[in-house]
Amino acid sequence: MSKPRKLSLHRQLLIWLLAPQLLLWLAAAFVSYSVALRYADEVIDRSLVQSSRALARQVKPLGEGLYIDFPRAAREILEEDPSDRLYYMVSTPPGEFILGEKDIPPTPRELAREVGKPYFYDGVLRGRVVRVAALYLRIGTEERPQTMLVQVAKSTALRTQLQRDILIDTALPLALLLVLTSVLVWAGISRGLSPLRHLRRLVEKHSPRELSALEVENAPAEVRALARAINSLLEEVHGQVAAQRRFIADAAHQLRTPLAGLKSQSELVRGELNQAEPDRAALLQRLAQIETSVARAIRLVNQLLALARAEPDAALPLAPLDLVRLAREVTMEAVPRALARQIDLGLDDAPAKLLISGHDGLLRELLGNLIDNAIQYCPAGSEIGVRVVDEGAHAVLAVYDNGPGIAEAERGRVFERFYRGAMEGQGKGCGLGLAIVQEIARRHHAQVLLQDNLPHGLRVVVRFRLT
Repeated sequence: MSKPRKLSLHRQLLIWLLAPQLLLWLAAAFVSYSVALRYADEVIDRSLVQSSRALARQVKPLGEGLYIDFPRAAREILEEDPSDRLYYMVSTPPGEFILGEKDIPPTPRELAREVGKPYFYDGVLRGRVVRVAALYLRIGTEERPQTMLVQVAKSTALRTQLQRDILIDTALPLALLLVLTSVLVWAGISRGLSPLRHLRRLVEKHSPRELSALEVENAPAEVRALARAINSLLEEVHGQVAAQRRFIADAAHQLRTPLAGLKSQSELVRGELNQAEPDRAALLQRLAQIETSVARAIRLVNQLLALARAEPDAALPLAPLDLVRLAREVTMEAVPRALARQIDLGLDDAPAKLLISGHDGLLRELLGNLIDNAIQYCPAGSEIGVRVVDEGAHAVLAVYDNGPGIAEAERGRVFERFYRGAMEGQGKGCGLGLAIVQEIARRHHAQVLLQDNLPHGLRVVVRFRLT
């Protein structure tokens, strides 16, 4: 099942910028329309009130009756426009018809009856929706007070037309403004993203073999920050590629020596065998040299594999482990090799248990390399010790010997791969032991120190943080 295609950054910015504008446009249109409609209703209602008061002034009390001064010309003016006709009715007491249209919708029952205050409501008159203004007035004398109701109604067609005109006049300019804003936003986003497009072209033009830095000095700060991050990554990749190339070249060089020796010794053995009377002692010596070359090649390959496992290509699964138990087991495994070289190897007194967070296999490789280095470069009769110490916040693993040690001037380089320096020829090492130790310690956030072991010899200290 294919994954849904994600929107481009250009489209996402366009959506996030235009969507709020559209919502604001709708809100502004609604608010403007509501405000304009409210004012239009107030104008219409005010007109109805004025008409009802003008009509009320034409009805005057006379004795015990009413005098209506409402000439025909005035009625014709009110009824002149059939589409916007004004309807009216006068009743006193309220509900008793006197003048006007009998069909005007009556006032709702829930409507108040306060004298002198106009009330408004909607109704239906002859199939048309009308807006009605009702005005209660006090007439008559103090001895015989009466109440008169004046109702004036007008069709809502004009109001509906006015609402439509207000809506068009409000929404149309805002719609044009929205379209113009969208065009400007689209152009602005396109121009704003142009540095990213330029950066993309620079990256696309980069050859996999060319890891030089990207030049984007005139770009905005955000793009420069992205370019710096890419340049930092390119620099790191360049360093790793260069290190791998050096590693492959050094490994090929180191493997060439034992393999060339193996080839030459095998040729000499073949020559001895082709003789009429082979020299048994010479053959045994050649075979011993072949075994030495094979052992050196095997050791080199194993250390190369250990170094590859120690490199930080993936997350290292760490777990609590007992450093004392690990030191005891690795030391016991190395005792036969030390005895074969007539070297005394032992583990000093240690705490019963000391937990750290680490990888069991890599830490065994670390300690094994430290012990093997000491065995390789210490002469017969030397002593090698392994010590585990609890220093509170740290656990210290130390391997010390009374061998030749390492000169102070060389201690900065012995962690380089294949570097053996003044110890060249003293042992059968390949110059990878301390490089492996350093890499494993780095992956465990540990510190490796080289110290003098007085009166002579070397002490290698690895400091771990306790869990």
